Amino acid sequence: MAVQVPPVPQGKNYINGAWQSGDVAASITVRNPADGSVLGEIPNSDAGVVDQAVQAARQAFNNPDWRQLPPMARESLLQRLADLIDQNADELAALESLDNGKPLAFSSTVDVPLSAMWFRYFAGWCSKLSGRQLTPALQPEGSHHVYTRREPVGVVGAIVPWNFPLVLAVWKLAPALAAGCTVVLKPAEQTPYSALRLASLFEEAGFPPGVFNVVLGDGPTTGQAIVDHPGISKISFTGSTAVGKHILHSVADDLKRVTLELGGKSPTIVMPDADMDIAVPGATQAVFVNAGQICFAGTRLFAPRKQFDQVLEGIANVASTFKIGAGLNPETLLGPVVSQKQMDGILGKVDASISQGASLFCGGKRYGDTGYFIEPTILVTEDQTNPAFRDEFFGPVLTATPYDDLDELAAMANDSCYGLAAHIYTQELNTAHLLAAKLEAGTVWVNTQLSPDPNIPFGGFKQSGWGRENSEDVFSHYTETKSVVMKIA
Repeated sequence: MAVQVPPVPQGKNYINGAWQSGDVAASITVRNPADGSVLGEIPNSDAGVVDQAVQAARQAFNNPDWRQLPPMARESLLQRLADLIDQNADELAALESLDNGKPLAFSSTVDVPLSAMWFRYFAGWCSKLSGRQLTPALQPEGSHHVYTRREPVGVVGAIVPWNFPLVLAVWKLAPALAAGCTVVLKPAEQTPYSALRLASLFEEAGFPPGVFNVVLGDGPTTGQAIVDHPGISKISFTGSTAVGKHILHSVADDLKRVTLELGGKSPTIVMPDADMDIAVPGATQAVFVNAGQICFAGTRLFAPRKQFDQVLEGIANVASTFKIGAGLNPETLLGPVVSQKQMDGILGKVDASISQGASLFCGGKRYGDTGYFIEPTILVTEDQTNPAFRDEFFGPVLTATPYDDLDELAAMANDSCYGLAAHIYTQELNTAHLLAAKLEAGTVWVNTQLSPDPNIPFGGFKQSGWGRENSEDVFSHYTETKSVVMKIA
């Protein structure tokens, strides 16, 4: 039985500590992907509204109430925010499942708890970001005092997608705020509600007005206005590779700092010695969790030819046990994709792959007559030019390819414009290390899957992105290094 549907937040922008509709050119309808029903309307905020948010963020950045706040006080605010997320976990999880469609079993145990954990982790960095004392190489010993300062980069424009609306917003907010930046956040227009609820928690936690702002709208209107605004110092974007490339062109004139976490077509490699009791459920989870709407999902499977049918049958059997349904049903394990457009695009790519030679092992169709559900789908191809092998579908679709030659395995796995992640299943430690070294991927998981951690850098090779999220490494993207050279003798 589904849980009670929470009231959705009003579709208003949150700017300078106040809720406002602003002057907008149009509105956007937000729909429930489980049945297509209307959840509400949000503004498609134009450049004028974005300017208000950026001006508020810039004023807050320069205000001593934030700029000169002691690091421990900033840490306390972030810890307080994490506590409020925990206290409102049920509502946040329900909102996340409502407009995104993901199972409540996932949003309540992954999305919301991880969001609180991320804020707590980065809160601890507030008092640990410091410069260094240096000795100049070309000056007499003791003649100069030289040190560096790590200063916040300024106003961050954070643009996040619809697949993990809360978590991916927090991945950007937590380090940016810990570094002392201020933020203008644009959530995806399909999934705005957890970001709006988060804004109210920022207010309750006591953050100064303007430190955190939420502007609603689509990419071409609102997102582009954020990217183009001269008051934005840095763009942090998660989304498609095509949009990431567009952002790079847009910021070329003013050379904004940019972090991009983009698409993927990540391999899952099952070695001949793999423990199938681990590999089969692991490979299944890696591709079908969140209805396959994960940038680092293991969507290309490589299995030994002699064990190929065994592996595919095992994955299909595990997937067949997933209850398909609305995210707010506690029994659901496979929810809908986010929209009619997304569903039609995925099914169109499946059909195109089959028409170009891929074979359908299972699935391949819409599930039910209402909502945007797709059956767990497995395509088989050995043609590395087939769309199933090359294109990111961003849905519950696995492309399986048998292999014979271990020496060619890494080259097959690397035959992609993407390089976000990879999964290896093997019982041989040497095999794991050697293959991990050969794979062109930002993260390689061995005998596990889909396990990001705030203390582990995350990002992609090739066209899967620029820069890294998480860990101490992320602060190179949210701070500038200033060198101070003082002659003392």
